[in-house]
Parts: sequence; structure tokens; C-alpha cells
Amino acid sequence: MATKYHGFSTIDQVKKFKLTDFELVKRDLLNHFSIRKGEKLLQPNFGSIIWNMLFEPLTEETKAILVEDVRRIVNYDPRTNVTGIIIDQLENGLQIQVEIMYLPENMSSKLTLMFDNQSNALSVS
Repeated sequence: MATKYHGFSTIDQVKKFKLTDFELVKRDLLNHFSIRKGEKLLQPNFGSIIWNMLFEPLTEETKAILVEDVRRIVNYDPRTNVTGIIIDQLENGLQIQVEIMYLPENMSSKLTLMFDNQSNALSVS
């Protein structure tokens, strides 16, 4: 039987705060992507560099740096592995589609992250 992960989140929740398994993993990943690298106290390597690169031109070199950052963040969690990454430039930021393998259940899912440089917000679809 696979390990069952339990946690909670008050983000985007009406009455249900408890999260389990892959929903919990997705919330953990979103929390990690929401933090700028160097912002977390006593953990200077935690967080994402994406926020610092939103105004950079999307060259092949920039894409490679962003892909490495996404791969580092997703693989930071031992429950997940990256199987694909697509990066597109939007009018006001970046859209990053990440295909993630949830290892305990051998389940694949796509996560679309939209980093908006005007509102300084991360949205997910």
C-alpha cells in the first residue's frame, strides 16, 4: 500500500482545509515557486529565481536557466519527478507548463504556472 501524505492549506479553500497525496504535493510545489530564492530565513537556496527573470528576454539561454530552476524545485520533493517542461512568454510574464510524475502512485499530471510581472502574482490552472 502506498504511503498516504496528509497536510492542510487555507489557500483557495472554503471549508475543506485538509489535503492529501497529490493535492498536498501540488500545494507544496506552489508554495516553493511562490518564494523568491533567498527570501526564506536560514535557507538561502530555497525558492525560485523565476521572479527575478520575468523581465529578461526569453532566449534559449534564459529558457535553459528557467528549466533548470523548475527541475530543481520539483525534484526537491522526493515524491515527484519532472517529465516535461514548456516555457512560454506572455504579455505580462511567463507561463510554465510542468508535467509531474507523482511517484507513490506512478501518476502523471500537468501543472500550468503563470507568473505575472505586473501583479507580482502566481496563478495556477
